[in-house]
Amino acid sequence: MEQIGKIGEKIDIGYYNVVNAEQVVGYVHPGNRLAVAIGFNKSVSAEVAKNIAMQAAAMAPVAIDKDDVDKTTIDRELEIARETTRAEGKPEDMVEKIAQGKLNKFYKDSTLLNQEYFIDNKMTVRQFLQSVEKDLTVSALKRYSLS
Repeated sequence: MEQIGKIGEKIDIGYYNVVNAEQVVGYVHPGNRLAVAIGFNKSVSAEVAKNIAMQAAAMAPVAIDKDDVDKTTIDRELEIARETTRAEGKPEDMVEKIAQGKLNKFYKDSTLLNQEYFIDNKMTVRQFLQSVEKDLTVSALKRYSLS
């Protein structure tokens, strides 16, 4: 209420979330329409933290790792893969194997730790973090985008 009086604009908080981790870093993409809060299990340098936050902002992962993807998303991706494989005329006995392969590609493209690291696409984000420190990983991720 105090800030509303000072700036003359009504402020409503429509949503908030808490990120708990050993180190939490925020990143706001230029233009102020996209923000990332990312948590690490250990302290990291500002450069490493910013690079991983920029990766999450740019690549829009749906989860940190494949174990974090919800069952509904997995089922939807498998069904889409099955339908497209059948539409391509592949034999029915191959449909499930191809669908699993497409699901693995989905994990590679859509989970942060399995994505190609945008600075060095010869390694994944997980491999980059482990090159910085052996047990370093992302423990929390929130990505917010204004339409």
